[in-house]
Parts: sequence; C-alpha cells; structure tokens
Amino acid sequence: MAIYVVMEPPLGSARSATERAVLVRDGFSLLAFLVPPLWLLWHRLWIEAALTFAIALALTALAEVAGFGVTGSLLSFLVSLYVGLEGSALRLAALRRRGWREWGVVEGRNMGEAEIRYLTEAEPAEVEKAVLPFADTSRQQPPATPARQQGPALGLFHYPGKA
Repeated sequence: MAIYVVMEPPLGSARSATERAVLVRDGFSLLAFLVPPLWLLWHRLWIEAALTFAIALALTALAEVAGFGVTGSLLSFLVSLYVGLEGSALRLAALRRRGWREWGVVEGRNMGEAEIRYLTEAEPAEVEKAVLPFADTSRQQPPATPARQQGPALGLFHYPGKA
C-alpha cells in the first residue's frame, strides 16, 4: 500500500479545501528518475527544474570538453536518482512555501482509494469546524459538577468535605 500526504489549500471554506486538496504519493517516482526536468516542470517546480537542467548541461559539458565521459554520466545518473527519490519531498516543500497546510497522511492501493479514505476521514472534522463558529453558545448551560464522593478516600482515611 502506498502512503499519500494530503495538502490542503491555504484559503477558502472547508468544503473547497477538501475538494481542492492535493495528494502527493510518498516514494520513488520512475518518471522523475527518467526525465527529471520535465517532471519538475509538470509539477510547477520552476526553480528546481532550472537547476536540474543547468546541472545536466554542466555535466554534459564536463563529459565532452574535459574528457570525463564516465564520470559525467555517473554524476548525471546521481542527479536523476536524487530527483526520483526526493521528487515528492520537493513537491511538498513547494506547496508549503505557497501556504498550503498539511492535513495528514492516508494509505491506499492507488490514488482513488487514498482520496476516498481522505474524504471519509476529513468530512466529519470539517463539518464540525464549519458549524462551531455559528453555534449559539449564550444559552448553553455549564457542565454539571460531579457529585462529591462521600466516604473514605483511597480506602484509608476520610477527608472531610467542604460544606
């Protein structure tokens, strides 16, 4: 089962937050490993994509000009491996920078199952948050105080109650 991190948008009502939430799969991304700059651009990680592209160009130039063919290829492989392993963390960091808040983590066999689990877990809490600000608390009675226990405390001594 895969683990998904649920990120909710910064502003809006509770209903729109659950509808616009983004689920980010935690784990290795094969597509991010194969084509790192394109994967980063697809997920709107502009700075990370530009850095990855610049590093790829620099490593290609190093391999061609300086004669470090194997070393340049190995370093390029390591950059791709890094993006494949840490791509989801880069997405989460970008969402946090944009003001999105982390709701929690859900588990599912696929994205659809994870979305269903998120919606079933998020709905009652979101409805409570939406209802509480509008509740009329002026007519509510304070909770009743528990009755004072008569008899010995802890079975050894009798502590006199205040009258």
